[in-house]
Amino acid sequence: GLEDKVDVSVYADPSIFSLQMEQIRKGLKHNVDISTYVNTLYAEQMEQVRLGLENNVDVSVYANPRINPYQMKQIRLGLESGVDVSYYTDTIFDDRQMEQIRLGLEQKIDVLLYSNPRINSRQMEQIRLGLTEGIDVSAYKDYVFAQEQMEQIRSGLKNGVDVSHYSDPRFSSLQMMQIRLGLEHGIDISFYTNILFTGRQMEQIRLGMEDGVDVSIYADPRIDYIQMEEIRVKLKKKDATNSADGKSTSTTSMSSF
Repeated sequence: GLEDKVDVSVYADPSIFSLQMEQIRKGLKHNVDISTYVNTLYAEQMEQVRLGLENNVDVSVYANPRINPYQMKQIRLGLESGVDVSYYTDTIFDDRQMEQIRLGLEQKIDVLLYSNPRINSRQMEQIRLGLTEGIDVSAYKDYVFAQEQMEQIRSGLKNGVDVSHYSDPRFSSLQMMQIRLGLEHGIDISFYTNILFTGRQMEQIRLGMEDGVDVSIYADPRIDYIQMEEIRVKLKKKDATNSADGKSTSTTSMSSF
């Protein structure tokens, strides 16, 4: 502080922790009004208030000991980018939720579609991404869907498939992915949309259909996915052998003329 030529008497007090002293010293060095945060906040909170003062934002919005430093940061960043932070200054939102609302405001999307404290930050992210992509998020914005499920529905909508086949919270994200991939690849998903199939079983049925094998032989929830894979591979090899034999016979017949 003395080296910086600041008035150290302001913080030369043994009751002030060293990290707090540092924030006061930096504030004095940058000529900000340190009275906003002296003796009321933890060092990490002081830092966010000081940074706000240095960037000329209204720190009174968040200079409150009940707001943790991570929440303060999101409010400060919002103020600095010029968005209406009133959408998320309620401390019922954690800092990661605040971040998703702030990003949405900066991207000029309707954050009211997900600024709900019951929607966690990862769910908020999927809704925000859908909105930025111009997707109708009504198919998955309900918080009953986990983030991974929301991602599969969003991906399906983005790729133009009928997500109503799997936008059911009873399906796991892995089951949803296999149904989505089947729709994207144009196969008849009705063979495996039974909720009794695990995602791994669904994958083996989907791969079998894409390979052109008779999946009815193993499309049974009682057959585990490892056995399904073994059956699928054998069927694929058998079909390949039959196809090769057929070509050989055809070539032999042609050569006899």
